[in-house]
Amino acid sequence: MEFSTHYLLMADHAMLQKLVMSRIKPLGLTTGQPKVLDFLQDHDGAMQKDIAKGCHIEPSSLSTILGGMERAGLLERSTRDENRRTVYVRLTDLGREKCRRLNAIFAAAEEEALRGFSPQEMQQVQILLERIYRNLNN
Repeated sequence: MEFSTHYLLMADHAMLQKLVMSRIKPLGLTTGQPKVLDFLQDHDGAMQKDIAKGCHIEPSSLSTILGGMERAGLLERSTRDENRRTVYVRLTDLGREKCRRLNAIFAAAEEEALRGFSPQEMQQVQILLERIYRNLNN
């Protein structure tokens, strides 16, 4: 049976998401939170609107996700005197620890997904996925 490209992209994403979510369950994270933690480890102190854009999450949904993360002690939100309407988000020590654990889970999931691939094939997959991302992220 031959699969279409769109089907394979959707199915691969769904299976990877299911694998990752099953492994992060012991961390007590909910859907959306791993993506935000992953973003914040590279953009700590980011504005809330930039997190929404970078994570491809609607601002109203992100606000709900951030509220849960703040209550769990994973991050802190603040404003600055010069602009009280802009919300900045920083990881707490607990949030950084969850990021370290997430990174191990993400690496193991990638390793499983790319099992049997040569280093050159892994590089090619990365290049092609980045091209797809750039094409769709206009």
